[in-house]
Amino acid sequence: MRPTGSAVPPVLAGAVPLAHVERAGEVESVHLGILAVVGPDGAPLPGRGGADTPFLPRSALKPVQAVAMLRAGLDLDGELLALACASHSGEPGHVAGVRRILDGAGLTDADLDNTPDLPLGTEAAAIARAAGTAPSPLLQNCSGKHAAMLACCVAAGWPVRGYRDPGHPLQQLVRATIADLTGVDPHVTTVDGCGAPLFGCTPAGLARAFGRIAVAAPGTPEGRVAAAMRAHPWWVGGTDRSVTRLAEAVPGLVAKDGAEGVLAAALPDGRAFAVTVLDGAVRPLPVLAAAVLDGWGAGGPALSAAGRVDVLGHGLPVGRVHANLAS
Repeated sequence: MRPTGSAVPPVLAGAVPLAHVERAGEVESVHLGILAVVGPDGAPLPGRGGADTPFLPRSALKPVQAVAMLRAGLDLDGELLALACASHSGEPGHVAGVRRILDGAGLTDADLDNTPDLPLGTEAAAIARAAGTAPSPLLQNCSGKHAAMLACCVAAGWPVRGYRDPGHPLQQLVRATIADLTGVDPHVTTVDGCGAPLFGCTPAGLARAFGRIAVAAPGTPEGRVAAAMRAHPWWVGGTDRSVTRLAEAVPGLVAKDGAEGVLAAALPDGRAFAVTVLDGAVRPLPVLAAAVLDGWGAGGPALSAAGRVDVLGHGLPVGRVHANLAS
């Protein structure tokens, strides 16, 4: 993925137009990207662009990381397991949930080693700024994952200090679990925005992982993650977050977004997709997700509303973002 001289990075060479922005009937801009689609058996289905192109899935990998933690003995289910998979908005319930995970492991927010930040949610961030609240690891959107990582280390008898190190037993297990569920050996290890290791895969591999999670038997690590995310979509995102609205609109959907324009989702029958938008924009993600899901017969008024992104002029809709999924 790294540019070398004048060579075109593979992820750019594999990208195609996925969505366009229309204002008053005129195309204003175009979003390039890759859409990978797999069937219930994990076999590739027609998508758009280079589905086997190496890329960085960012926080869309959190459900896979949670599977690894459960395999190591982490004892979480329900809303707190959904929070472990989350890029949460930092609303009071999210923050309290992170503390509950830490309390259960005999830890405190002082043990968190993720990047200090203000809440991701617009309203929660405004409240924090108005109160003069300083950025902290607890408020950062990945704190649920980091609290779960710490709790996992306690459960497994691993050192708590250094849990972010790629050589730590936890991160080695995460890497192996990514390879297992995606079917792709992680091609690169770097550092995510929260400070945790970020392992690369491919859009097709990410879609396969979500499909495997979606069809997993109840009580298995994969099945527990799927059940938690389905039952508690607010804990995966937050109020008025697009990933939460998508999950609420489609019964049984397992969905997770990630920074730089990444989204993956799967239906209960194992049909799954992963999309990466090359300019990093999140704007077209709900539109693209709704288009794929509607094509699978999962549409309805709630999905139409969740997948609509208007273009505004003086505060009023004057255009829309449209998906370009025809081959």
